[in-house]
Amino acid sequence: MTITRLLSSCVFAAAVAFAQTPAPAPAATPAPAPSPWSVGGIDFSGLVDGYYSLNFNHPASKTNQLYNFDVQANQFSLNMAKLSLAHATGDKDPVGFQVDFGFGKAFDIIHAGEQAPGIFRNIEQAYISLKPPKAKGLQVDFGKFVTSAGAEVIESNANWNYSRSILFAYAIPYYHFGVRLTQPIGSHFSGGFQVVNGWNNVEDNNTGKTLGFVGNFTGKKISWNNNYYTGPEKTNINQGFRNLYDTTVLLTPSDKFNAYVNFDYGSDKNVGKGSNTWAGIAIAAKMQATEKSAFTPRFEYFNDMDGFSTGTTQKLKEFTLTYEYKLPEGFLARAEYRRDWSNQKFFDRGAQLGRADAQSTLTLGIVAFFGPKR
Repeated sequence: MTITRLLSSCVFAAAVAFAQTPAPAPAATPAPAPSPWSVGGIDFSGLVDGYYSLNFNHPASKTNQLYNFDVQANQFSLNMAKLSLAHATGDKDPVGFQVDFGFGKAFDIIHAGEQAPGIFRNIEQAYISLKPPKAKGLQVDFGKFVTSAGAEVIESNANWNYSRSILFAYAIPYYHFGVRLTQPIGSHFSGGFQVVNGWNNVEDNNTGKTLGFVGNFTGKKISWNNNYYTGPEKTNINQGFRNLYDTTVLLTPSDKFNAYVNFDYGSDKNVGKGSNTWAGIAIAAKMQATEKSAFTPRFEYFNDMDGFSTGTTQKLKEFTLTYEYKLPEGFLARAEYRRDWSNQKFFDRGAQLGRADAQSTLTLGIVAFFGPKR
């Protein structure tokens, strides 16, 4: 009995002691892991873009005429390899930057007329941003940045078609160097003002400056973007202004269907009488067939009234049909048929230069990309 009572007392004491011991604190919830493409507040992104293009005219030059970046015909080619570093401005960090650099045929074409040192030919953009906290959304950028004009951009995966339109290639500039300001006005409108050296030059070719005016309206299912550039672009002279009006209406009625209309009108005034003029319109629609596949037809008309843009006074038409298939995340394939027409004998056929009034191509483009979505 004494032993039994002793054991019972020990068990009871142990139970009381256990009940009074606080339960272990739950493990702290781990902080969310940073994005694999962000380090120390800097976002990294990049892409590799390659293609094969079959030109049915089989030009001896192995060149797709009127094309912009996918210019190499009947061969495998690298369009571009690019790496970007960016730090966006925010409420607590008013200073940011963007640097995009790389190489490939696209970089060669963009900088074909660049007079600055060679390093600038491998830099697509390099600018710093300032967004004062109490300036109601005003942002100021200084450096080299891509143009505000156009319905398309330089990166293939950010467009609907693989090839660029004639308007993108011959109606508008690629980039500028200078200062730009953007300011939201209300919930649907934003305005912008730019003072830049000119079209496609880091170092100015004269002492004049080009001014850019931007006005964008954004609605729930429609947006309307307007750009106007004016300034002297001739070498060593500030006379004869070049003017460009560019406008794009983007329709987004549903996830299954989007469309845009892009119009450009430009003129380059002569030092004496007259001016060189060009104008064109492009229409495209993206139809989402499945979650991973889509079709995009594009049609455009371009009138190079004085041969200033293409080197020949001509009226051009272009039709493109692109099939897109999204492979695993960050991998995109596009198959594309395109036909260009001219009212002049402009296109090469074999070794015969300027003997055809049309050109047809079939292109397969592959783009691998990574980084945060912006």
